[in-house]
Amino acid sequence: MGLHMQDDKSIVYREWAPNAVHAALIGDFNNWDRSATPMKKNEFGVFEVRVPPTKSGQAAIPHNSKIKISLQLPNGDWIDRLPAWIKYVTQDLSVSPAYDARFWNPPASERYQFKNPRPKKPESIRVYEAHVGISSPELRVSTYKEFTKNMLPRIRDLGYNVIQLMAIMEHAYYASFGYQINNFFAASSRYGPPEDLKELVDTAHGMGIVVLLDVVHSHASKNVLDGLNEFDGTDHQYFHAGAKGRHELWDSRLFNYGHHEVLRFLLSNLRFWMDEYHFDGFRFDGVTSMMYTHHGIGTGFSGGYHEYFGPSVDEEAMVYLMLANELLHEVYPEVITIAEDVSGMPALCLPLSLGGVGFDYRLAMAIPDMWIKILKEKRDEDWDMGNICFTLTNRRHGEKTIAYAESHDQALVGDKSLMMHLCDAEMYTNMSVLSELTPRIDRGMALHKMIRLITHALGGEGYLNFEGNEFGHPEWLDFPREGNQNSFWYARRQLNLTEDHLLRYQFLNNFDRSMNTTEAKYGWLHTPQAYISLKNESDKVIVFERGGLVFVFNFHASSSFTDYRIGIEEAGTYRIVLNTDTKEHGGFDRIDQGTRFFTEALPWNGRKNCTHVYIPARTAFVLAPESRLV
Repeated sequence: MGLHMQDDKSIVYREWAPNAVHAALIGDFNNWDRSATPMKKNEFGVFEVRVPPTKSGQAAIPHNSKIKISLQLPNGDWIDRLPAWIKYVTQDLSVSPAYDARFWNPPASERYQFKNPRPKKPESIRVYEAHVGISSPELRVSTYKEFTKNMLPRIRDLGYNVIQLMAIMEHAYYASFGYQINNFFAASSRYGPPEDLKELVDTAHGMGIVVLLDVVHSHASKNVLDGLNEFDGTDHQYFHAGAKGRHELWDSRLFNYGHHEVLRFLLSNLRFWMDEYHFDGFRFDGVTSMMYTHHGIGTGFSGGYHEYFGPSVDEEAMVYLMLANELLHEVYPEVITIAEDVSGMPALCLPLSLGGVGFDYRLAMAIPDMWIKILKEKRDEDWDMGNICFTLTNRRHGEKTIAYAESHDQALVGDKSLMMHLCDAEMYTNMSVLSELTPRIDRGMALHKMIRLITHALGGEGYLNFEGNEFGHPEWLDFPREGNQNSFWYARRQLNLTEDHLLRYQFLNNFDRSMNTTEAKYGWLHTPQAYISLKNESDKVIVFERGGLVFVFNFHASSSFTDYRIGIEEAGTYRIVLNTDTKEHGGFDRIDQGTRFFTEALPWNGRKNCTHVYIPARTAFVLAPESRLV
């Protein structure tokens, strides 16, 4: 399907439009004349035409020229649509909000040539979730080129080995955060041409960074003029007819996964992004909505199997997800697929051979909800250590999970990030090192580090951070829209704040780097779940072991503990390898980094050995055996 250049410079175009009786390819190349390039329909509802080369042997459709398909309906009316498989579309808001389809066929000298092989799938994945358009402090849409130059080195420096790119598939409404897709095969032209995105991915590969696409196959924009909606004049070509084909909350269209041509479209879309742009995998958006006929609306999940295997499950969508995962893992053995699912569907992240759906990871969506609930509703002295540990470890055995402390949705206007909850208005007045370290800022910075570390170490087999949250970005996200006078003031990430040595944001940024590089060295994310030896509600202390390391947290607001006995399974001498309280991390250096911790053969808290530690209030540190230090 779509437009394909042949060796003889002819162009073959195919389009599925079963309701149409006649079709024609129109554009700048034929002066938009419907009679100039008619198409022929086959018995499967697919129209086709071959556009021969010019007399000089060149492609008859010039590179970057505008095109459309014109369809005649059974009632005689003609409608014009953008080709469903178009690879490049542009928008000129001074003329119309509707997009124009362009034939993308740059000369060989202008085509990007990939230089670097895809990196191997990491054992531990540390994901940096990013949006190209907001990746600049400037009041405008940032570009692929700028992301390549400015963001990739930053992400590598912070120790992330996976980038998850949002809002790449073309979406008409910028403020939709990239989730109202109108052109599934087109990389968003807001940020630059397709070749620039290829350079971004290739450059990341050269740095050893895996790049995932946030793919939206759960729904589609309801746009008609430049989307799939009513493409052939009906409401049921790509989507279910009537109410079944509309999402009540998202105001969008829902795919008919039971139709062969819809499956062809979506599965081909996955291969296209892998082959054309060399992406390494996908984060599938809205998987919960796909898997259930109720789309998760007004539904809670208690964990009962009747919720997962009853009549509310959309079997056609489940089959599509299985096909998608089987295709990707068969053709691309190093691919990574992540499911955004809040329901806890059993076997979602097991291979098809074991009766699963085939994803590699699911997002631990309950974790950020827990942290926000705690910060909104609980006093520090009422934090429940047992509930925190339960939520962080409550995942299906044998199915890998990606943990994250806060979601990108919490950064949007109307909600608050963790740092905004912790520090509130003082983020704007007391984050300078020249100003007083107030109790609120002290608490906020300490808990910001501790929350991220315990989530990283206890919450899953992967870790994710949305850009800017690593250092407590001080403002929410609000894309240009009529309600804010189309302002870009909040549609940006002020990453430059970490480079100002007079601001405390640098310390949170430093800790994020230290946390990731420590994991890269010791690899706790790809080891079995932690053994939690202590959840002390009165002391607010949590101790657990994972990957041969010992993690110690003191969430108490005011009490520090000296000679605090903790259990350790493996005997030996231990040293601190990560500490939230160092000056580099914005702390007070209350713990001597050079201390050697010797175990004694005294069973404690279910472990064979123990040692004694000093744990200042609101601090955390990680111990490693001396034998593993380099």
